[in-house]
Amino acid sequence: MDALLHEIKQCTICADHLPLGPHPIATAHPDSKIVIVGQAPGLKVHNSGIPWDDASGKRLRTWLNVTEDQFYNTKNFAIIPMGFCYPGKGKSGDLPPRPECAPQWHATLFSKMPQVKLVILIGNYAQKYYLKAEAGANLTETVSNFESYLPTYFPIPHPSPRNRFWMSKNLWFEASVVPELQKRVHDIL
Repeated sequence: MDALLHEIKQCTICADHLPLGPHPIATAHPDSKIVIVGQAPGLKVHNSGIPWDDASGKRLRTWLNVTEDQFYNTKNFAIIPMGFCYPGKGKSGDLPPRPECAPQWHATLFSKMPQVKLVILIGNYAQKYYLKAEAGANLTETVSNFESYLPTYFPIPHPSPRNRFWMSKNLWFEASVVPELQKRVHDIL
């Protein structure tokens, strides 16, 4: 695993498309129990090198009901985004994750983590990649039907503060889905 993570950190497969250059960010351990598949690092995470080191990460840890120590313990959580590098800014937030990363690295990473009990799919990019035709027509449909993807996958929205509108329209998520997510995470850890 260490050799694979080192190889990922040296990756330049899409360097010509990255405004700040490559800085792949992923964490994993052979004993990881839960994998978090998000979108791509934001600018703050690009600069710090620490995954989910921002407001989105704080909300995610609240949704999971875990401490920072638990979250950053790679024996608990592997953090494997769809795109490993900051993709740059778009009109309404960051650009989509680069499409090269997941096909290049995900299967190999998963093959080295035999203890994985749950894969948390954050946002449309991760959900469409992993759930394929089984994903709902949109994020709301996929997340509201989360039980149909268990026990392997648990789809959730992105915890970004930019998702305020979605959260305010879908109060059921924090009322009924988050407690189930917390229970599953607690039972695994």
